[in-house]
Amino acid sequence: MQRIDVAVIGAGAAGMMCAAVAAQRGRSVVLIDHASKLAEKIRISGGGRCNFTNRRVGPENFISANPHFARSALAGYTPDDFLALIKRYGIAWHEKHRGQLFCDESSEDIINMLRTECEQAGVQLRMPCTVDQIAKIESNDEQGFELSLSQDGARSTLTVTSLVIATGGLAIPQLGSTDYGLKIARQFGLKVVEPRPALVPLTFDGDAWADFVPLAGIALETEVCTGEGRTKQSFLEDVLFTHRGLSGPGILQISSYWQPGQPISLDLAHGQNMSQTLLEAKSGSKQQIGTLLGSLWPKRLAERWLGDDASKRLADMPDRYLVELGKRIHAWSITPNGTAGYKKAEVMRGGVDTRGLDQRSMQAKTVPGLHFIGETVDVTGWLGGYNFQWAWSSGFACGSSL
Repeated sequence: MQRIDVAVIGAGAAGMMCAAVAAQRGRSVVLIDHASKLAEKIRISGGGRCNFTNRRVGPENFISANPHFARSALAGYTPDDFLALIKRYGIAWHEKHRGQLFCDESSEDIINMLRTECEQAGVQLRMPCTVDQIAKIESNDEQGFELSLSQDGARSTLTVTSLVIATGGLAIPQLGSTDYGLKIARQFGLKVVEPRPALVPLTFDGDAWADFVPLAGIALETEVCTGEGRTKQSFLEDVLFTHRGLSGPGILQISSYWQPGQPISLDLAHGQNMSQTLLEAKSGSKQQIGTLLGSLWPKRLAERWLGDDASKRLADMPDRYLVELGKRIHAWSITPNGTAGYKKAEVMRGGVDTRGLDQRSMQAKTVPGLHFIGETVDVTGWLGGYNFQWAWSSGFACGSSL
């Protein structure tokens, strides 16, 4: 039986960060993953260039049943801290719109950097390796956990003082994602906020969406919102029409806030006054409504969205109708029938209830030595590098406490 200070299960972004930091503090650390390839989600992220953080990170960019939980970790390890790390490795990067930071070359640069950080600190890497069972050790002589492992057809037992669960969420199951972290939380009596897909395309009833199927591939900047009053949330981003519904950054963002049965509202002419535009264009005009809107939107969108009204002349329409049409353009209300599911989701919303965790160490309040970090935890970031920053920040906070 091998004795180790720290075992980190999950060799992704959060797990590698935590393992490296803990080992740099002099702890003996083993990093375990069931996959054969290291950090596949980092590899495919950002179109292969890894949107590794965002310059504008704050607690307001994250969703959680306990909204203040992320504040301590985010303040303890910031985007500037991660930038300092990648600069030390000479990784070239660039900034895109809204503060998003990407590698110039490849997401492999981030993976290699984290692997090197772990190797230089002496982290033992075991993969592919399966953790068959976890048992709590509670005796007068020692405290910790006993892990039963399977690797290359051989079974072994590992005893650790601290156990970190960094196995991610349910998104992108084709890369091996599972609910393992949630099962471990429940095994040790921690509550779980019901998980669901987030940063995911929204779908619509087939018959209701039939008229818009030919628009697949069309995108335009749109303000998308959902909810009412204090729960209202909106984003101004591109929206993409698909065969099954809507996607694009604006929809992925709003999907994290959308609740089943709720409508979403799209402002198809943000920053304009379409009622006024239509009334001004009416005077002495033989122009059709579809032609006018076709000069503002892709022509196919104008024709499909207006339906029979596309061929009507502005001059023939009552002012009242044009005013109402303008209002509809700014508030097109439609109700999704669901999402495209975990296969198309970028992250999972929900996870281990943070009210059961210490915000500085990520340790379970009722199970000393057991920690949860990264996507397994009920902290979900916006699109644009925020979820990676949560991985770095929560991993660093945990690793620094071990």
